[in-house]
Amino acid sequence: MTGAAAEAVTGAAAGSAAPGTAGPAEAPAGPALSRLADDDLDLLLLIRHFELTLLRLYGRGELNGTTHTCLGQEYVPVALRPLLGPGDFVLSNHRGHGHYLARFGDAHGLLAEIMGREGAVCGGVGGSQHIHRDRYLSTGVQGESLPVAAGVALHLRRAEPGALACVYIGDGTWGEGAVYEALNLAALWDLPLLVVVENNGIAQSTPTGAHLAGSIAGRAAAFGIDHHPVVSADVNEIRPALAPLVARVREGRPLVAEFRTHRLGPHSKGDDTRPPAQVRAARAHDWYARYAHDHPGHLHPADERVRARVEEIAAEVAARPPSRWSPCA
Repeated sequence: MTGAAAEAVTGAAAGSAAPGTAGPAEAPAGPALSRLADDDLDLLLLIRHFELTLLRLYGRGELNGTTHTCLGQEYVPVALRPLLGPGDFVLSNHRGHGHYLARFGDAHGLLAEIMGREGAVCGGVGGSQHIHRDRYLSTGVQGESLPVAAGVALHLRRAEPGALACVYIGDGTWGEGAVYEALNLAALWDLPLLVVVENNGIAQSTPTGAHLAGSIAGRAAAFGIDHHPVVSADVNEIRPALAPLVARVREGRPLVAEFRTHRLGPHSKGDDTRPPAQVRAARAHDWYARYAHDHPGHLHPADERVRARVEEIAAEVAARPPSRWSPCA
């Protein structure tokens, strides 16, 4: 991806003419969003500007390899953040930067990991997709995390009652057989397993309707597992609705929480095969553009402050020497 292309992606993804100005490129769609608490808005913006910064770094050739941003989906882990405690496990996927930042708020360590600099979470050997810290684990292998999460949930049920395992998967992961093996065991053994589905309507380049027969709700029902659809992007609406359901998960009642969300950017950095109309619709539903429209006085100053903070973090991390981690150290 060229630098110019990256800037085009970042500007469009922000729902603005340029990152930070917050002027919506498309008329916002959906009901008005309620006013967020300052810490929730700051976290949403931290994830947004972290992802935009990554795209700019790749576009300028300062990063190599690949990355998968969660632009448009930031509100999912932010809504769940206070519902998950330090004793809970979080298992993430290839599009997991927002999950990590919602868990730890550690933009320095995550960016250092992706850039291979000193202070990296995993010494720079995990990169964008493979992160392990405390009770957080991410993987780029589709379907791998759910059976692992089921095993973790079994351990928690036996050794730490009240704790749960939360696993993030996408709609495309429902094509993996391991998903159904894990759901079968979760239902049979009453595991405290929370499956968060970020259904953005496309699996890499394949629309959901072309790869998923039936529905996610129907597949959960086949195992007798509760399913809760989330169609809102309003954190203040999502969180209280999920709170009692998450409490039931802790008692051994697994749950599939399906977020009907939108992926603003491409699958990776430049491989977006969606028709222009679908991309425009995703931008129109973006929480950022909608919040800028509904609460400009709250978003604009916070947006400028957080954007400047992320720029400072990127400059500081880029100036660090390469990570010298060694398995023999």
